[in-house]
This record gives sequence, structure tokens and C-alpha cells, in this order.
Amino acid sequence: MFEILVPIVLLASGLAAGVLAGTQMGGWPLLVSLPPDRYVHAHAFFTTRFDPFMPACLLVTVLGDAALGVLAGRWGPAALFAGAAVLAAGTIAISLSKNVPVNRWVRQLDPDDLPADFAEVDPRPHWGAWNRARTVLSALALVLNCAATGVLL
Repeated sequence: MFEILVPIVLLASGLAAGVLAGTQMGGWPLLVSLPPDRYVHAHAFFTTRFDPFMPACLLVTVLGDAALGVLAGRWGPAALFAGAAVLAAGTIAISLSKNVPVNRWVRQLDPDDLPADFAEVDPRPHWGAWNRARTVLSALALVLNCAATGVLL
């Protein structure tokens, strides 16, 4: 079971961290530099590309890490896998409570007819900060998964 579950968790964790890191390094700088109408268009484009891929990767990471934490048999790897599960769960919590609601709202906007108060309600500063936080959490989960795997080898 371990020989199957460890590679699956490493793959899912790596894909989640990689996509979030790519978003942070490439997508976010583009989004923050655009005028509001182009931002709305680009944001809606980006967010529809990651569902259901990202949620699936994060869910596999959490469940797989939780299982590996129980199955590890040794305290060190078990703690590392459990820590990775908590970090990935934190990524999910931030996504669901902070980023996903903004994504849904932005997808509903008409780039050619933005609300008059868009400058005041522009979600970019808050979305960006929460995206950085979930990127860090997912990257740390990947680090813990790699460390746990290294200890097992």
C-alpha cells in the first residue's frame, strides 16, 4: 500500500504546489498589472482552468497524507505526513473561504460594465495576499512530504 500511496501523494502535492507557485510567479503579476476590465476578463479565464484539477489534487494530498500518517509506523515520517495533511487542509480552507468566493464574484462581472465602485471593491489586494498564503502552505506540505519520503528511504 505504501508503494502506491507515497508516489500518489507526492504527485498530487507537487502538482498543487506547482500550480499555485506558477500562479504566484506568473498569473498574479499579470492580473495585478491589468486595468480593471482586462483584469476581470483574465481572472475569469484563469480561474476556470484550475477546477476541478486543483481541488482534486489538494483533496488527494490531505486524504493520502492522513492515511500515510497512520500507516507510517514510525514517529518521524508519521509526524511529517500528518503535518503535510494539516498544511494541505489549510490550503483548502483558505481557498474555499477566501479565494473561491472572489473567483465566483469576478466570473459574474461583465468586463464592459463594471460596478461604479469597482476601484473601492477591487478584490486584487486581498485575493493576492490569500493566494500567497495558500501557496506557502502548499509548498510547505510538499516539503514535508518529500522529507517524510526521504526518511522512509
